[in-house]
Amino acid sequence: MHYKRVQTLLILTAFLSTPAWAAKFNIDPAHTSVTFKVPHMVVSKVKGSFTKFEGSFDFDEKSQKLDNVVVKIQADSINTNQADRDKHLKSPDFLDVAKFPAIEFKSSKTEYDTAKPKKVQGKVTIHGVTKDVTLDVDYKGAVTDPMGNRRIGFEIETKLNRKDFGLVWNKALETGGVVVGDNVDVEIEGEAIVPGKAK
Repeated sequence: MHYKRVQTLLILTAFLSTPAWAAKFNIDPAHTSVTFKVPHMVVSKVKGSFTKFEGSFDFDEKSQKLDNVVVKIQADSINTNQADRDKHLKSPDFLDVAKFPAIEFKSSKTEYDTAKPKKVQGKVTIHGVTKDVTLDVDYKGAVTDPMGNRRIGFEIETKLNRKDFGLVWNKALETGGVVVGDNVDVEIEGEAIVPGKAK
């Protein structure tokens, strides 16, 4: 009898000490934005966004362990609030969306600062070219919404050189410099959810 009690206690202890399993969060497009900024004519920046995207990741709120980050963006959803410019960006001069319809990211490693995720390393594919990239991550916290969904907030930033992906179109300016800068600042800001079972 004593042996069975000890065995039961050991099983319970092992169960309670086991870290919680990470939940799969899906990016909520209704509360998330994917934006970018590119230098224009040396003196300013063009701002734009992608309006169609999806993504997911595994996240354990207790340990804040982050894994399996995947993001897919529809390249033809680019929007800079100027129809002619958007048409040019979708053309073979830039994204060539007919040939390369998606921009994709897959993570390979997460770096932490005092147990909080700070950087996510992985590979991004743009215009058919795949390169290593590091994303700066800011975890904003978690909450359960009125519909019973577990929801977290996040901000992601990175900087890319468009020429690394074969996006080399440009024109020189008479006053010096070029029409389009090389460095692109990218930001994804918003929320992700685990669907709840609220009725």
